[in-house]
Amino acid sequence: MDRDLQVDTDQLGRFSRALGRSLTSLAEARQALEHVRADQVGTRELDEACDGFQRRWTYGAEQLGARIQAVHDGVKLSHEGYAQISKAIESAFRAVDGRA
Repeated sequence: MDRDLQVDTDQLGRFSRALGRSLTSLAEARQALEHVRADQVGTRELDEACDGFQRRWTYGAEQLGARIQAVHDGVKLSHEGYAQISKAIESAFRAVDGRA
């Protein structure tokens, strides 16, 4: 079965920018929670539960951020590569057509 590969570079660019925005949002959420201390909440048990949540949230958010960053880097690199290929093909066709 013969299939053509088609890449929408505009869509790749939008996806890359959306991933970048999600990284920013995640970082802002982590920064906002850093200022909340468990001793501000109430009982000792609740304070301990909040501390535990804060540790898990920080670890999970860091792991999620690292994975989003890796996907973002790959998508951005793909977008740039496909855009360069598209420009090179366009230039080649113009050169062959005598419009270079």
